[in-house]
Amino acid sequence: MPDFIPGLQLSEIFYYEAVKPILDSNFPNLIYSAALIGTGSEVLEFDTPQSMDHHWGLKLNLFVSQADIKKAEKIKEVLSKNLPYEVRGISTNFGKPDKIGVQLLEKIDSGPVNHLVTVDTINSYFEKYLGYTPNTIQILNWLTIPEQKLLEVTSGKVFYDGLNELNSVREKLAYYPQDIWLYLYASQWVRIAQEEAFVGRAGDVGDELGSQVIAARLVREIMKLSFLIEKKYAPYLKWFGTAFSKLAIAQDLSPILKVVLFSKDWKERENNLSKAYKIIANGHNKLAITDEMNTEVSSYHKRPYLTIHGHDFADAIKQKITNEEIKNMKYAIGNVSQFIDSTDILSRPTLTKKLLVLF
Repeated sequence: MPDFIPGLQLSEIFYYEAVKPILDSNFPNLIYSAALIGTGSEVLEFDTPQSMDHHWGLKLNLFVSQADIKKAEKIKEVLSKNLPYEVRGISTNFGKPDKIGVQLLEKIDSGPVNHLVTVDTINSYFEKYLGYTPNTIQILNWLTIPEQKLLEVTSGKVFYDGLNELNSVREKLAYYPQDIWLYLYASQWVRIAQEEAFVGRAGDVGDELGSQVIAARLVREIMKLSFLIEKKYAPYLKWFGTAFSKLAIAQDLSPILKVVLFSKDWKERENNLSKAYKIIANGHNKLAITDEMNTEVSSYHKRPYLTIHGHDFADAIKQKITNEEIKNMKYAIGNVSQFIDSTDILSRPTLTKKLLVLF
């Protein structure tokens, strides 16, 4: 294998050294934007040399106007005939996709290049990727767009924005509107509230395995809450912990959450979770969006299980929502990424859009 170059850096080199000269020469009047966004660990800048073994390499998104989209196949054909076979020792050619669509680097020294430069309009690309064009996202539509998808189209890098539109679209999608954020944030506290007493209850009847499973679920919910506290989109599971480690709150929270997972019994587990609750409660108070909330755990009603009483936080947050549509929602279930973890659903906007009926 050639020396590893981070994929985002590699794609920028690919654009300037290989693709741009071909476009300038063959399509001098073409107005376009060039970027690397969407799927791929390199878009999130989490790729490593291991990433080079599949669906990684010299990739690029080209965006053209609606008037020029008829030239898409010609653009791809010209690139196929004129691209160099390698850039920085890495093949520009990919093999045919396998049954799940994965393509591998495949060196060639003659014939056309089977490249991974896509050509699309901005509206068409975002509609396929998110389920909506940038200008058709209504307030509740945000709840049906998987969080990882929003992260993927706002990460990566725009190398050139000749259309003078792509950067503004990404800025619009950079994070949730305020009231949607408040709703998601309140909903995440509800998820903690619904299970926080069960670590002790399961352990109290001798079900240590059940208590461990519940504690692990709560660790995940606390991590998700942390992304919301810092107003950052969370990636899908493979990079969830890696992205979490980059949050400011993770410096204090990560060591405790690890200890929670390895606690020897439910009492120790509950005690360690209590320390984690205090950190996220303090994180909430630093936001100054509600009155100061109690950061100390206490018994769950009259039962001897320690909880932070997540419903209190959720109720206080919901009071700050001003949008009537969101205020009138009956259930605090959050968005699709909060109540669904099926890859088959979260990777298909046509399916997540159908969940709008739940809201």
